[in-house]
Amino acid sequence: MRAVIVDCAVYQDGHRTEGSDDFSDALDAARASGGDTFLWIGLHEPTEKEFTHVTEEFGLHPLAVEDALKAHQRPKLEVYDDSLFMVLKPVVYEPESDTVSTGELMVFVGDSFVVTVRHGAGAPLAAVRDRLERERDVLRQGPTAVLYAISDAVVDHYIDVAGELQVDLEELETEVFQPAGGDAKNTAARIYTFKRQVLEFRRATNPLSGPTARLASGGVPFVSEEAQPFFRDVADHLTRATEQVEGLDRLLSDILSAHLAQMGVRQNDDMRKISAWAAMAAVPTMVAGVYGMNFEFMPELKEEWGYPAVVLLMVVAVIGLHRLFKRRGWL
Repeated sequence: MRAVIVDCAVYQDGHRTEGSDDFSDALDAARASGGDTFLWIGLHEPTEKEFTHVTEEFGLHPLAVEDALKAHQRPKLEVYDDSLFMVLKPVVYEPESDTVSTGELMVFVGDSFVVTVRHGAGAPLAAVRDRLERERDVLRQGPTAVLYAISDAVVDHYIDVAGELQVDLEELETEVFQPAGGDAKNTAARIYTFKRQVLEFRRATNPLSGPTARLASGGVPFVSEEAQPFFRDVADHLTRATEQVEGLDRLLSDILSAHLAQMGVRQNDDMRKISAWAAMAAVPTMVAGVYGMNFEFMPELKEEWGYPAVVLLMVVAVIGLHRLFKRRGWL
């Protein structure tokens, strides 16, 4: 179990206390102390066998345990008899590759305990724990404070990631609308990849609106009524992040449409140029073809100036067509 336990501590009156190394004894001590004393244990990708002891000790619901072990869940909030279960999907922006990846974070809140289960490399909770340990007035609110701090950290990071994606989107816009046009195939691939990332982002933000609104409205077991204003703040930040993600998705759709329209215009330009050059080549070809026929009586065939005159006629016709097409923008 030590391999998957990231941290385990008992908090009393907003202070971290030195407790037993065995979390079973630590939980009994926290419940015996009563009041605002609680145990917070953090786990990282436990196996079913490793999580069995935690399940039995904390009395976690089997359905919630199954979700916590298998992961790949949508953000949600579920209330059971002995605990509250919440799923969040933290989002991580990787600047080296300009990509977005998601992890999963499960939070169990019950009588004098908080159990967090994390999947993936993103959203480590050490910073959240350190922040709470410095803000003792908040930590005195018990397990509710931990649930709020985790939700707030995840949602605030959504806004940061959305800002990074906005910068990438502006760079993509510049590439699409540059005069040279760039590599059309590469640009289309970048837009499609970007859209997939935004879709993954939406899967993390949109389903979380319901759980945060429910926490903000009150009446949820194991969550104190005094925490409603804090969860309303989280819900407001989530709305902002969701609007940013929706805006990114709409802009990407518009950019993709503009890119396809540009490609169509360029293809039309190419076809007009090809048609213009073909027309200019057709005139001397037609004249030369007529004079290449085996007829005895041809215009100016017996005249000395006949050949230069015909060549001059072809040159004048080609120059005239070239000027005409140039004036109309075909060349």
